[in-house]
Amino acid sequence: MKIFFVSLGCDKNLVDSEEMLGLLAKKGYSFTDDETEADVIVINTCCFINDAKEESVQTILEMAEYKKTGSCKALIVTGCMAQRYKQEILDEVEEVDMVLGTTAYDEIVRAVEEALDGNRAVREQDLTYLPQTDAGRIVTTGGHYAYLKIAEGCNKCCTYCIIPKLRGRYRSVPMERLIEQAEELAGQGVKELILVAQETTVYGVDLYGKKSLHLLLESLCRISGLRWIRILYCYPEEIYDELIDTMKKEPKICHYLDLPIQHASDAVLKRMGRRTTKADLIAIVQKLRQEIPDIMLRTTLIAGFPGETQQQHEELMDFIDEMEFDRLGVFTYSQEEDTPAASMPDQIDEETKLNWQEELMELQQEIAFDRAQDMIGRTVIAMVEGKVADENVYVARTYGDAPNVDGLLFIHTGDTLMSGDFVKARITGAAEYDLIGEIADEFAE
Repeated sequence: MKIFFVSLGCDKNLVDSEEMLGLLAKKGYSFTDDETEADVIVINTCCFINDAKEESVQTILEMAEYKKTGSCKALIVTGCMAQRYKQEILDEVEEVDMVLGTTAYDEIVRAVEEALDGNRAVREQDLTYLPQTDAGRIVTTGGHYAYLKIAEGCNKCCTYCIIPKLRGRYRSVPMERLIEQAEELAGQGVKELILVAQETTVYGVDLYGKKSLHLLLESLCRISGLRWIRILYCYPEEIYDELIDTMKKEPKICHYLDLPIQHASDAVLKRMGRRTTKADLIAIVQKLRQEIPDIMLRTTLIAGFPGETQQQHEELMDFIDEMEFDRLGVFTYSQEEDTPAASMPDQIDEETKLNWQEELMELQQEIAFDRAQDMIGRTVIAMVEGKVADENVYVARTYGDAPNVDGLLFIHTGDTLMSGDFVKARITGAAEYDLIGEIADEFAE
């Protein structure tokens, strides 16, 4: 039996997909990258914003065609869209056999077997459940870096976000399980571990009665083979001194944080249900840069939140101009049903949202270009990601670049390098978000 697997959405969803792949492989299933020859197709969906929802719907409909024209005998839908629209998917897409909710992915083998037996059903668990699998994950990121999901769910309940209703309240994964997973990943050759959750900074509060991310990091840093540990999705108001101190003293921890601030106008932040003010955000950024001078800060923004005015948009522009974040992404507001923001008055038209998004990104491009120019002449340690076909150019990342969301370093060399190698590179040029360099030392200590 061959399985074709599609994983959509965020890196947290990808971890769930890799867990499912491990469970299926343990049961003897093989995998194919050709959907036309698959016996079983599994789609792990996303529906965080409207674009993601549309991609998930389109993928389900496309894969459903292989029940008619290919060798597909079973079609299974999992993930956030499956949780949100479970019965609708089963009722409206007759080709779909099984639907698994977000906390039921550990039942993937049972779902495949039942689907192949001709059954159609929804499989779900209570949103307080935290799946635990004993099968080894199949890492799909190339082998030299991997994500470690340290918690599930979220307690913040921002007014625009559906995640707490799809993933439940915040549940930390016990530290001993995470250490075991990280050791297993390092044993497979993973050199960069990227910590993810809906929010990483409150890790451990539910299990240990206090923020414990710094304690987890200290244990992870002891694992042989890991070179970089990167932290994503840190709510700015939850940054705490022990975390900063641990980042400063542990050389394996990348001086990089992702702080999703969403906006800088106090009025907009309040309507969003965020727990910071502009003054708070300024203080947090200044403290991080004072304590860790070479820290790279990434953030994300929402353009066109209900009730946002031109003046508030300009306030955000001024804030971004002043703060000069190293990395920044902008989403247009997505009106998600069953969220408080969806029924707020003064919804912003799509053209205005897109215009504001473009203005923010143009401003950030100028900031990013200036920062890239400042890098010219510096020597950095970078991890090789791959090679440009038919050229003596390798693609790499610095500590300031998370995979798939930040920039790249293109290294020109006649040397032979392998993915996962750490090298010293001298920056010789810059092209918008990306850097150009040459080898300063073939292998970094």
